[in-house]
Amino acid sequence: MELIDDDGDLFGVINVVDALVVLLVLAVGVAGVALVFSEDPEPEPDLDSTYATLDVGLQPAYIVEAVNEGDTYSPNDVSTMTVTDVHLTPRGNDIGVVLRVELEGELGDDGSIAYDEGPLRLGRSLALNTDRYQLNGRIRAVGDDDALEREPATVVVRDTLATATAEEIAGGDEVRLAGRTVATIENVTQFATNDPDRRRVFVAATLQTHRQSDDRRFGGNPVRRGQNVRLSTGDYTIDGRIERVGGQLQLGSASTRTVTLRMDDVRDDMADAIDPGMAEEAGGDTVARVTAVDTRPSLIIATGDNGTVNVVDHPIDREVTLTTELQVRETVSGPRFKGDPLRQGRTVTLDLGTVTVRATVVNVSG
Repeated sequence: MELIDDDGDLFGVINVVDALVVLLVLAVGVAGVALVFSEDPEPEPDLDSTYATLDVGLQPAYIVEAVNEGDTYSPNDVSTMTVTDVHLTPRGNDIGVVLRVELEGELGDDGSIAYDEGPLRLGRSLALNTDRYQLNGRIRAVGDDDALEREPATVVVRDTLATATAEEIAGGDEVRLAGRTVATIENVTQFATNDPDRRRVFVAATLQTHRQSDDRRFGGNPVRRGQNVRLSTGDYTIDGRIERVGGQLQLGSASTRTVTLRMDDVRDDMADAIDPGMAEEAGGDTVARVTAVDTRPSLIIATGDNGTVNVVDHPIDREVTLTTELQVRETVSGPRFKGDPLRQGRTVTLDLGTVTVRATVVNVSG
């Protein structure tokens, strides 16, 4: 049977034109039914973004080295986290990491942003998972800035180190973490101690701090007097206490005091080695100078053959009294020499180059 006969009928039954009309009507009907019964499409969500400070705590160096500005993470289709700033501080053998991140999420009717289906509350824990690392941190602040509020702080740090280690410290040394400079040594002053193998050091350093609430923080702690701070370079580690915040290292420049020192039972060769004019130098400054030396034999009590008790001169030992000019810093609690209180009865140590003197303070005058 022919598909279309001589009369133009389809299969000899229906006219081709009529068939096309029927098909058109059916197509329109099906489309209308689909339109009536189909669900309305979901409207596109309104998105917005803000910035937050994310404290991810202590991390090992190999993790920190992988974290960079521009890293992104999307926990779902409408939320995205992007790292915009990275702040590192030393904390023991690990590294403290604080991030500033941009959080994009759905904008609610009240104008708030929902990130990963939740509000951006302080203390909320957020994940940052990339193809190189996984981190979890807590929100410490939310605001409009894409960078952390940084503020360099110059501090004077006091520590006692091995002499060889102290001699390694120099201005310009940098404390670096994961390729980032977090502190710079500006200046250093060394003083002798009672142990010839140990030195007391005062280091002026500029710390790269960030502000959290009302505190400048470094190493997880507020930057203030009395706080411990750790500064580690490739050659040495300073683990000391902050003596002063702000200003420069100016030890021994506040005032000069005349101080009388005494040493008992000094061997005569040692006593003869101390002369007026000898001085201790530190950082190009004279911190102590001997202006006068009085040497007398030490006294001993001897018993004669007849039983008498006599006070006589010791054949070797000497009593040495030194008059010195010491560079001190005046404080509300009195003068301080090399960072320690200068009072009667205290022991001070002077490195006079060829001889080290350990003497007791007898008198302090202006």
